[in-house]
Amino acid sequence: MRHSLPGPCSFCLSPALPGRAWCRSCLDALPWNVQACRQCGEPLPAVAAERCGRCLSQPPAFNWTFAGLRYDAEIVTLMHRFKFSGKPRAGVVLASLMLETLKALPQKDMPQTLVALPRHPSRAREFGFDQAAWLTTYLSRHLGIVEAKAHRVRHTPTQRGLDRRARQRNLRNAFRIDGPLTGRVAVVDDIMTTGASLDELARACLTAGADEVLAWAIARTPPATAG
Repeated sequence: MRHSLPGPCSFCLSPALPGRAWCRSCLDALPWNVQACRQCGEPLPAVAAERCGRCLSQPPAFNWTFAGLRYDAEIVTLMHRFKFSGKPRAGVVLASLMLETLKALPQKDMPQTLVALPRHPSRAREFGFDQAAWLTTYLSRHLGIVEAKAHRVRHTPTQRGLDRRARQRNLRNAFRIDGPLTGRVAVVDDIMTTGASLDELARACLTAGADEVLAWAIARTPPATAG
């Protein structure tokens, strides 16, 4: 995929900000995941605790989640172009939006290693490419953070239509990490739905020696549509 962002705003076709793929008004209007559970990233009501009830009772293996956008409105359209149509510009716009917000994080919160959520080769062929691997390489190159390789050691049935517990059973012991890990690691995917896949990958990272695991995604699915 090309990494340039020429042309007008990707959302309204008006003049874009210099060096960006969006104008200021469209950037401000995007479905930002501002009020969310710190640990799993699930969007929360305006008045809520820092962590959701599920994370308080059954916390995932990752310590906190960065998913700057909600999977809603314009982000759904862009993601479909990226995942199902392989449109280069859509992928670059989404990755650039994620990078823009990641750069605002304090250096102390950044990981030392990135690990993409691996697709089984047959699933990658179905989509035409591995979106999480492409996104992780993009972030690695722009943030200067090394990548470690994870493998899906067994082909699991599709996660579509499964609730969180069924997804967890489906993914148990599904991942293996190449080589030992140290320090803080971020596991990366394009969309985070229930978080079960990244939770299982985080467990594999901890088994491989990571001290702490973060979850990174472009967007988090709102509760009403999470499955």
